[in-house]
Amino acid sequence: MNASEPGRKGTPMALYIALTYNNEVDWSQPGFEEGLREYTAFEEAHATVLKGGHALYPTSTATTVRVPGGKGAEPVVSDGPYAETKEVLTGYLLLECADLDEAIAIAAKIPAAWYGTVEVRPVHPSLGV
Repeated sequence: MNASEPGRKGTPMALYIALTYNNEVDWSQPGFEEGLREYTAFEEAHATVLKGGHALYPTSTATTVRVPGGKGAEPVVSDGPYAETKEVLTGYLLLECADLDEAIAIAAKIPAAWYGTVEVRPVHPSLGV
């Protein structure tokens, strides 16, 4: 890691994305009240570092777009996710942290980490919208 990379101690606060992977969940359906309470408690406890995030609808609502011919070619659009897997991307959280160690410590408290996986990545500052 060089001095300009996020996660280097002593650098300004950096933005990280925590991608949550878990079993397929549809939070809009009854029966997920306990899980919603866990996320609400997490969000309240970490409000100072949370800069955004959302749960995603199930993969059955996904649409996949590919442009195999490259720029300018016709897109190929299909229903569903790219690959069938046991754990799927279920949501994301944006974390503003001093360094990667802090982002990892917070990611370990995300309820998805208890039942699935949380992937933490630095957000590249020049490619945002």
